[in-house]
Amino acid sequence: MTTTLITGGTVVSATGRSEADVLIDGEKIVALISPGTTPLGTIAADTVVDATGKYVIPGGIDAHTHFELPFGGTEASDTFESGTRAAAWGGTTTVIDFAVQTTGTKVQDGLAKWHDKAAGNCAIDYGFHQIMGGVDDDSLKAMRGFVDEGITSYKMFMAYPGVFYSDDGQILRAMQTAADLGLLTMMHAENGPAIDVLAAQLVEAGKTTPYYHGIARAWQMEEEATHRAIMLGNLTGAPLYVVHVSAKQAVEQLAWARDKGQNVFGETCPQYLYLSLEEQLGADSKEWGAFEGAKWVCSTPLRSREEGHQDHMWQALRTNDLQMVSTDHCPFCMKGQKDLGVDDFRKIPNGIGSIEHRMDLMYQGVVTGELTLERWVELTSTTPARMFGMYGQKGVIAPGADGDVVIYDPKGHTTISKDTHHMNMDHSAWEGFEIDGHVDTVLSRGKVVIDRGEYLGAKGDGRFVKRGLSQYLI
Repeated sequence: MTTTLITGGTVVSATGRSEADVLIDGEKIVALISPGTTPLGTIAADTVVDATGKYVIPGGIDAHTHFELPFGGTEASDTFESGTRAAAWGGTTTVIDFAVQTTGTKVQDGLAKWHDKAAGNCAIDYGFHQIMGGVDDDSLKAMRGFVDEGITSYKMFMAYPGVFYSDDGQILRAMQTAADLGLLTMMHAENGPAIDVLAAQLVEAGKTTPYYHGIARAWQMEEEATHRAIMLGNLTGAPLYVVHVSAKQAVEQLAWARDKGQNVFGETCPQYLYLSLEEQLGADSKEWGAFEGAKWVCSTPLRSREEGHQDHMWQALRTNDLQMVSTDHCPFCMKGQKDLGVDDFRKIPNGIGSIEHRMDLMYQGVVTGELTLERWVELTSTTPARMFGMYGQKGVIAPGADGDVVIYDPKGHTTISKDTHHMNMDHSAWEGFEIDGHVDTVLSRGKVVIDRGEYLGAKGDGRFVKRGLSQYLI
């Protein structure tokens, strides 16, 4: 087996930082060596990586991605191959994607299809959540096999009637089963039927541009659904994880429930920290005119900066009212995909591509004083590992953990652009963003897959991770 020694760097964990060398034997970390305790010449390493002046952190874990997701008459533009390769470029070494069951199909068939899509195609390790698009006796029975499959979380939707939507009775039944099995319920919390009425009214009034996507999906629809999901979780005893939280009022609902001791958690995404309804969805360009805002159409939507949602998201990350940052990576090209909704915002495929930029964008929060260095690691790696049953194997630099390591240069610089990113998209939601840091080297299970601007990985390097139950419950 190949041995790798990472020398001279500052190892950063969720709880602190230390000067230490990291020894990887094969796929596993076997030792952290304090400076001066062991002469480097006595360590027989096949490869020595100099990390002097740089941070050595556990590989990022993006726990919310959608590769090859059918949506709105098209399919997310990143495959498992292209999407996981882009993730590696950005310092992410594990993703958790969503196997899909839509209304009227079988859970088992959806899961098998996603295994077929991913197997042998991924550049980094991957796991699955299971989307439950239809709750009936058959799907509830199927849930009882999830743990054996290494799938310990599932997702439900209070939005998208006719596709993924579950009513309160279906959610109640699924949560009852989940509480019995120890599964984590993930929830897309928006009042879908009410949103559909609002959206139809806007279109009837001639308000069809991307800006009105955000108006239709008003923050009240997110707050109401978040509260409803919390109460159903309270009734059943099922742990609840609310995905892509964008409204400060929804955060307040989560904080209220957590203060009462309920197992309720939430994630946000980079777009809700940096981007806004007015600046992005209302954008104009020479090429696309008022349709330029389609680049930033996602659900939940971008929120108003004037109302203070972005500042509140950063605060919630500092206070642990939100526990994680994922991407909800669901990319679509402008030409041939987003432009399906050029005359009606309801037909724009919902999604933003960010998997390559999450680690950088969150590090910029360290630079600007929004987060500590340790909290950066906690939000992007350690908590995702704990929340989704991988901690010890993933999310930490310690003996016995997988050799998933990122060497990050705080003196480096990254300019984000469609001309240089590795995602399968014809635009960037982050065009022109400047990052005061740079991913220099990435190791996945001990193999160097990115090194100073060169991709050294290969299709099929990634393996399926069978996850245990959540390690983050109160």
